Amino acid sequence: MRTAVELSWRLLRGGGWNNALGSLLTLAAVAISTGLLLFAVGADHAFLQRAHADAWRHPGKPAANPSMVEALSTDYVRGKPITVVDLAALRADAPVPPGMTRFPKPGEVWTSPALARLMRDLPADRLARRFPSRAGILGRGALVHPGELVAVVGRAPDDPAMTAGRGAVEHLGTTGGPSRVDRFATGASWSAGVYLLLAGLASVLMAVPLLVFGGAAARLTVARRDSRLAALRLVGATPGQVVAITATEAVLTAAGGAAAGLALYAAAVPPLTRVTIAGGGWFAGDLWPSPLVLAGLIAAVPVLVGASAVAGLRRVVVGPLGVARRETPPGMRAVRVAALLAVVAAFGAVGGGLIDMGRAGMIVLMVFLVLAFLAINFAGPWVVAVIGRVTVGTARGPARLLAGRRLMDDPRSAWRTVAGVALTGFVAGFLALLNAHPSAGQPRDELRLAVPYERSAAVAEQAKGRLAGLGAGVSVRRIETEGGPPAAGAPVGPTGVVTVTVSGGPAAVDRARTALTGLVPGKVATTPADDEVTGDFLVADLRTGALIVLAVSFLVGTTSAGITGASAVLDRRQTYAMLRLAGTPLSVLDRARRQETLIPLAVMGGGSLLTGLLFGLPFAQGFGLSGLAGLAGFVVLGFGGVLGASALSRPLLRSVTADPAPRPD
Repeated sequence: MRTAVELSWRLLRGGGWNNALGSLLTLAAVAISTGLLLFAVGADHAFLQRAHADAWRHPGKPAANPSMVEALSTDYVRGKPITVVDLAALRADAPVPPGMTRFPKPGEVWTSPALARLMRDLPADRLARRFPSRAGILGRGALVHPGELVAVVGRAPDDPAMTAGRGAVEHLGTTGGPSRVDRFATGASWSAGVYLLLAGLASVLMAVPLLVFGGAAARLTVARRDSRLAALRLVGATPGQVVAITATEAVLTAAGGAAAGLALYAAAVPPLTRVTIAGGGWFAGDLWPSPLVLAGLIAAVPVLVGASAVAGLRRVVVGPLGVARRETPPGMRAVRVAALLAVVAAFGAVGGGLIDMGRAGMIVLMVFLVLAFLAINFAGPWVVAVIGRVTVGTARGPARLLAGRRLMDDPRSAWRTVAGVALTGFVAGFLALLNAHPSAGQPRDELRLAVPYERSAAVAEQAKGRLAGLGAGVSVRRIETEGGPPAAGAPVGPTGVVTVTVSGGPAAVDRARTALTGLVPGKVATTPADDEVTGDFLVADLRTGALIVLAVSFLVGTTSAGITGASAVLDRRQTYAMLRLAGTPLSVLDRARRQETLIPLAVMGGGSLLTGLLFGLPFAQGFGLSGLAGLAGFVVLGFGGVLGASALSRPLLRSVTADPAPRPD
């Protein structure tokens, strides 16, 4: 083993400029893959941390021996939500809430740093008068994101706010309780669970192409390496020695790439904290996976790259003479495309019912997405070989003929160049139909309070007294139910909706909210627009997430095209040099290289896009301009990225064909 390591190190150091460039390309590919993989895993970790930070606010089921009463409501200022948690201790050993040093006493409030700043900046009649005197600042453990507005209000157990229900229907987890509990909840709330599922879906869409790219990184400059290893086999090296040399060289290079990827992600974390999801940015610490997971990822990347490199050594070990003589490898079988068709057919059979399966359906969808990615990647080389035969048969010029011959001779290498962009087509197609629209036109100047109808007249009179001088109009509307069937145990009867119409803009509405605070214990006056805030956040976050996934996919695709394109030039430098000696113009070689990538990209990219549309069809929320823009962006950026990558490797092509003399490397 020691001999293999020393020989690998000597080959890495003394292989010449071309060998060093090939190793640098592999290192760069692994670094980018590692950085983006850390981003995908870090995003999952960040959403999980948010779910943990959010869980304690949602009152759980009543306990047999409760230690406190907990209730949740959501107030608003400037159209932004304020999470208000009411707590009342029933025993001296009531648990201390996360982010606080003690249980709050009746008549005091603890606020998040962002809410404390806002209370100082705004006039008291717009915000501060809604709460008791502030006793402390909430710590990190109580907050979902740095800019979150949170207030924890201490109350007495017999306070009306701790006995009155918060509403028959708890809309999107913004209200809850009061509930007599013995501990704070730890499970993910409804909204946190939705975000966790969406984060898992996004991770699948990003991570699988990354793993494919990472596997391709291990095969960069494979022809040059295979020739060298075949020569070693022919002079007496054992299969074990060849495997050890290959694994050592790949692991050493990938270890450097993994370290560079870690540094790349560390540099990206500060700007990533500014990405707004669910109304706020991120704590930097949440974006880092746990130390154990981080160490496992950094250690696993070189191992996977080494395993991928060793997996491609079969020809070198079994038939080194054929590799040395550059014989064309045996053709691939049509079973590759049959696997893809089987996955598509299976999804077509069950995809329509996934949306009714809830969380289980989302997990099944993720499995199908992984299978679809792998099946496309498995079928890609076979389709490229077929495209090569068609191209050769229809060629009318030397460039097209050269491109077709290259596609036939080495379809795996040609597929590696376009695989990233082609898989991005699947992502673009899948996301194109997920375009839910935010609410629009909901009144922002009508505050509403729902009370039992028999109390509505008295509440309306009290509201008029509190709102004197604000120019607000008060009216009462009778409805038979409030937002749907009443909850179990709730009083059955008509509901009176006290509506306060406020003129004067957002500032006047905030003053009216402050004046109405506590008018109905446990109830917060909200506008119809307030009720849509959580849903609008989710819609906006879906778009943000889709853009991030597409951006990562395009980054992977274009980077893969550039690196594998340059690697292919190094692999074929001897062939290119011989063609130049035979009189082939450099422009013909360059056109052949472009056609070698653009033709399979048009076929496989289009096929992947259609497959993505098929997989997104059961979850379609509308196509619209954004969906059309996504597909158009994929076509323009995909082909533009591949053309740009081809142009970047043109100087390398000119360099390797300038001197066709044999080189020692």
